[in-house]
Amino acid sequence: MKHTVTEIKLRNGARGLLIHIPDASVMSFEFNFRAGEYLVSPDKWETPHLMEHMLLGANERFPKSRVFQAEIEKNGAYSNASTSVYEISYEAECADFEWERILELMLLAITKPLFLADEFEAETGNVREELTARSNNHFRHLSLELRERYGFMAKTDEERLKLMDNVTVSDVREHYENTHTTRNLRFIVAGNLTPKRQQTVEAMLSSVELPIGTERIELPDERPSPQEGAIYIHNKTVKNLYFYIDSFMLRRMNEPETDALNLVNTMLTETLYSKILGTARERGLVYGMSSGFGQTKLSSNWWFGAQVSQKNALPLFDIIVDELDNVFRGEIAAEDIEAAQAYALGRFQRSAQTVAGVAAGYSSRYFFEGQVDDYYQVPQRIKAITKSRIVDISNELFKDGIWGLGVLSNCEKPFAKELHERITPLWRRDAS
Repeated sequence: MKHTVTEIKLRNGARGLLIHIPDASVMSFEFNFRAGEYLVSPDKWETPHLMEHMLLGANERFPKSRVFQAEIEKNGAYSNASTSVYEISYEAECADFEWERILELMLLAITKPLFLADEFEAETGNVREELTARSNNHFRHLSLELRERYGFMAKTDEERLKLMDNVTVSDVREHYENTHTTRNLRFIVAGNLTPKRQQTVEAMLSSVELPIGTERIELPDERPSPQEGAIYIHNKTVKNLYFYIDSFMLRRMNEPETDALNLVNTMLTETLYSKILGTARERGLVYGMSSGFGQTKLSSNWWFGAQVSQKNALPLFDIIVDELDNVFRGEIAAEDIEAAQAYALGRFQRSAQTVAGVAAGYSSRYFFEGQVDDYYQVPQRIKAITKSRIVDISNELFKDGIWGLGVLSNCEKPFAKELHERITPLWRRDAS
């Protein structure tokens, strides 16, 4: 979708993006606060999550959550909220004809929540159900366990369930007061934002009834720690094997580096003809596999993960090692880079076919680091990726020797150790 982006900085300290998409038939809103679990004591871990569940509920004008939700949804609008270790986001999408009404309701919910005791009890039950359901997700369980072991702020869903009774409605109210300030607020509004509408949005957000606060709350300083052996989680009900391989470096990547790593992930795992997944599928070893990267304030991480049968795990690990070694040595064919670039360009074009899709293209970096991506430069960035960039960033992510393997299965520790030994040479090589 064709669009223009304007960053606005309000007098009250809030900042955000207004994305004008001419003739759009819907409007999308997202409001982001640094208010995640890292800001509470470990024994009160579930406080932000419970607050997020309650905030789009009873408020100064609507005495019950159901009444407020009925008002939001009466013309088909959608609203939701989410919590992470670092952030809480509130979002809504509505038909263009009622955008002002929905924006007013969202701001009402964010600024005038009641946090009623009876709704706290109800949402405590709902959060228990949510966490119990999530605890059946083996990839999620393994990922959270690994984050804890590496030294990041994280807790598994089982741990979170045990801590829920420590949280009171007073804790929720206090956390809200500590985090919901205008200087800690970032937002994205996307849709048919004519100049007159932009003025209305700016006026509504400038007069939002929240305390100003100090500044945007800082992210935590987290540095990953290497693991001596495989992290093994025994689950007798799991007949196959879930794994994640993680490698870290102690800095954030720049834009050319993230572009290059995105492309090499495409080459290795994202298609049925990719180097790792395609080879493994051709040999009947695995149904699917993923890879990707993440970044915190002080580090970057490249990961690989899959679900595989025990008998196929070692051959799959051999393919992973072989193909990564090829990348490290620069044994990458020009036609493979060109094919990955063509795929990435097509995927990029598909990603922005809706108003929400366009907004999502900006939200991650803007909320995390205040960076406004130039959407229209992305095709040129993809075309500018070279083999040397791919080789350099791939090697650097394995250079520091900070890595780990996590396995969730009933395969027993000796087999997890064998898998660990199979991939260890990736970090014990001459990267020159």
